[in-house]
Amino acid sequence: MIDSHCHLAGAEFAADLDAVVSRARGAGVAGALCILAAGDDAESGRAATVRQAWPGIRFAAGIHPHQAGEFSGRLEHASETVRRAVREHRACAIGEIGLDYHYDFSPRAVQQEVFRAQVGLAIELGLPVIIHTREATDDTFQILREAGAGRVRGVFHCFTGDEAMARAAFELDFYLSFAGIVTFPRSDAIRAVARMVPAGRFLTETDAPYLAPVPYRGRRNEPAYVAEVVAKVAEIRGAPVADVAAQVTRNFKTLFGGAEATQM
Repeated sequence: MIDSHCHLAGAEFAADLDAVVSRARGAGVAGALCILAAGDDAESGRAATVRQAWPGIRFAAGIHPHQAGEFSGRLEHASETVRRAVREHRACAIGEIGLDYHYDFSPRAVQQEVFRAQVGLAIELGLPVIIHTREATDDTFQILREAGAGRVRGVFHCFTGDEAMARAAFELDFYLSFAGIVTFPRSDAIRAVARMVPAGRFLTETDAPYLAPVPYRGRRNEPAYVAEVVAKVAEIRGAPVADVAAQVTRNFKTLFGGAEATQM
């Protein structure tokens, strides 16, 4: 199976990365997509260690909405920062990018500008985008429609929306990625989406070190725990776990492509 979104280059994994990778492989996780914060030199440095610990792991890089404020009035610098990170890490996607109106760590207007710039860069480079959206659904879709111009593709990571939002994503030819939240007791709405999503349009992820699934809530999340997400999605869809894991792998390869993906 595949963990399509984790933060293994974070400081949280520096002390025991080899053990984390070993547990992932032991759980049947064949590969993962590691998300990097473009412009974060410390995280970029740790990415080389992640690649050494897990050959074949793939990377995405982008400017998260929380950091968008650092590029206020400097959109060209934002695009160049992401472009440089994509080149350095041979990234297969731009992300995570988007809008976060829950915390508003960056001014909303700046978030929108930086988001638009990165969508444009994704089209230029022919890469998919990984979307973070929180309490900003309407603006997120507006920017994807306008800046994406029908040419951008990607995934809504850690999907927490309803069926209407899911259908809007499908209209843009986007995927949905389910994280540990799908296992939480009060996540009936997300489980309803997991039940109705077309087979060729979903992924699974951990978002490690965040959002550990049941029965690991309260612990640091890690890629091995994506097995719990896959199992829950299989239960919801009334399908064998092996079939869901295989479908996720096919979907991952279709969206992110590349020679490295075929080795997973």
